[in-house]
Amino acid sequence: MSIKRDYYEILSVSKTSNHTEIKRAYRKLALEYHPDRNPGDEKAEDMFKEAAEAYEVLSDQQKRGTYDRFGHQGLSGQGYSGFQDAGDVFSNFSSIFEDFFGFGGGGSSGARRGSDLRYDLEIEFEEAVFGIEKEIEYQKSNDCETCDGSGAKPGTKPKECSTCGGVGQVRRSQGFFSVATTCPSCRGAGAVISDPCTSCKGKGISHKTKTLQVKIPGGVDTGVRLRVTGEGDAGGSGGPSGDLYVVLHVKESEKFEREEHNIILNQAIGMAQAALGCEIKVPTLEGEKAIEVAPGSQHGTQIRLSGLGVPMLRGLGRGDFVVILNVVTPRKLNKTQREALEKFAEVFEEDYSKDHHKGFFHRVFGGD
Repeated sequence: MSIKRDYYEILSVSKTSNHTEIKRAYRKLALEYHPDRNPGDEKAEDMFKEAAEAYEVLSDQQKRGTYDRFGHQGLSGQGYSGFQDAGDVFSNFSSIFEDFFGFGGGGSSGARRGSDLRYDLEIEFEEAVFGIEKEIEYQKSNDCETCDGSGAKPGTKPKECSTCGGVGQVRRSQGFFSVATTCPSCRGAGAVISDPCTSCKGKGISHKTKTLQVKIPGGVDTGVRLRVTGEGDAGGSGGPSGDLYVVLHVKESEKFEREEHNIILNQAIGMAQAALGCEIKVPTLEGEKAIEVAPGSQHGTQIRLSGLGVPMLRGLGRGDFVVILNVVTPRKLNKTQREALEKFAEVFEEDYSKDHHKGFFHRVFGGD
C-alpha cells in the first residue's frame, strides 16, 4: 500500500497559507501536469490527481481542519478516498478548471488566459520545400521578474479579498435564483494588492523581446500558420499564456514555379536540339540533373522527374519536378547559320512535298 504524501508538501505551501496562495500553487501544478500537455504520461497523470486531491482538501475549511488535526486517517474516517482518475478530477472540479482555462459560463474568473500573438515570417522558396529552423524575435508580455508575477511589492503578498473570500465572485440571491457576479472589490482576482510592485505598477506583467527558435517543416506554403503553444502573452492573475502563431510568406523563385506539390521549370531549347534529340542538364533544387530530350520534341513538351518535387506536408512522399521545353527560334542569324538553314529548308520542302505531306516535317515537327 502506497503512503500518501503530505498535502502541504505536494502543493509546496505552508500550513499558514491562505486560500489565494493555495489556489495559485495548485493552478501552477495543474497546468504543468494537465493530461492534454502530457498525453500518455502516467506519472504526470498521477501528479495531476495528487495535486487535485491536495487542493480539494486544503481549499475546503472543514476538510482542511480535519486534516490538520488528524491527517489522512481523519479524512478516510469520513469516507473520503480521493480521485480515481483524471476524468474524476474534471467531473468534481469543473468550476475551478473554468477559472483556470477560461471556459464555461456564468461567472468571472481571476485567472485570465494571455492573448495570442501573430508573427509574419518570410522564407525562401527552397526553405519552404525542404524545411528549416529559424530564429525570430518578437515582443511579448511576461510575468514581472521583480514581483514574480504577483503584482505585489517584493517582500509583500496580495491579501485575500475579504469581500469574496478569494473566490473572485460574489453571489446574490434574487428571488428563487442565485446570481454570481464579479467581485467589485478585487475585480475577479480573488486578492487585493495594497502595496503594488513599482516595476509593473501592480499588473504583474512586463514587456520584453523574446528570441525563439521555430522549426518549419518541409512542404509549407504561403499562408500556413505554425502554432507555438504557450509563447503568446502571459496570462493574468496566474492564468495560462496565449499562443504564438507564425504566419509564413514564401518568396518567389527566379527559376522555379510551384503547382501544389510539383515544381515547374521552363527550359529553353534550340530548334535543332528539339528536332534531333539530345541530352541536356537542367537545374533542380538538388543540383543539376541530366535529362533526355527525345527527337522531334515540341514546344511545351513535359519531361517529368518523379519524386523531386515538394514533400507532402501531411503524408508520405513528394511531388514531381516537371521540365517544360520552350523551343526557341533564333532572332538573328550569321551568314553560316543562314546558309545552313536555307539548305535545310530546300531539303525540307522537297521532302515535305512527297507522300501527301507526310515527309520530314511531319515526322520531326509533327506538322500537318
